[in-house]
Amino acid sequence: MKNFLNIIKNPKVKMVIILSFLLFIYTSICAFSYANNIFNDIENSVFRLHVLANSDSKEDQDLKLLVRDQLLEYMNQLCSNCKTKEQAIEIVEDNKEQFKQIALETIKNAGYSYDVNINIGNFEFPTKNYGDITLPAGYYDALRVEIGEAKGQNWWCVMFPPLCFVDISSGVVTEESKELLEKNMNEEEFALISDNSDNQIKFKFKLLEFFNNVGLITAKK
Repeated sequence: MKNFLNIIKNPKVKMVIILSFLLFIYTSICAFSYANNIFNDIENSVFRLHVLANSDSKEDQDLKLLVRDQLLEYMNQLCSNCKTKEQAIEIVEDNKEQFKQIALETIKNAGYSYDVNINIGNFEFPTKNYGDITLPAGYYDALRVEIGEAKGQNWWCVMFPPLCFVDISSGVVTEESKELLEKNMNEEEFALISDNSDNQIKFKFKLLEFFNNVGLITAKK
């Protein structure tokens, strides 16, 4: 210990330690700034759907999927020509009551009497894969649909661009959906969520997940 103390008292060693610490701080700030800017741009490019079942019973989970299917069918009709997230949100906002009525009617036709609560807001999502597209965890603008007590498992997807219709068996996102994502993101952002073969891209995505997981860039709007 005495030898160690004598070493760090050396002016040159002190300078190296200070410079190393400052370099670490600078690198951390740059990494955080990069991750924060990238996530904000990704979040601003998508509009998501969050459906919560009444409970985890098989019946309630099956009902959740029925409601999901009807809402997605209606959303697909409304937003087939949308080119931006803002357009999609505006259309959904104008037709929010109709979304609720479709959900209520689906629930009634299935033999249940649950109420439905629908909100458009900024909600927390985990990291999710949609075919070969991966969106990092964080807060996203979304249509949130709560069925009954909303205590069951969640179902998540992306309403714009339409990634909800991914062919799960093949894990492929349509080229049209990818093109919409590309048009609403820059080249690096799109590569970050779509390229799983590049090690540098993988590292940057892990960096983004790290800052999200420690709560530095997931502050709710």
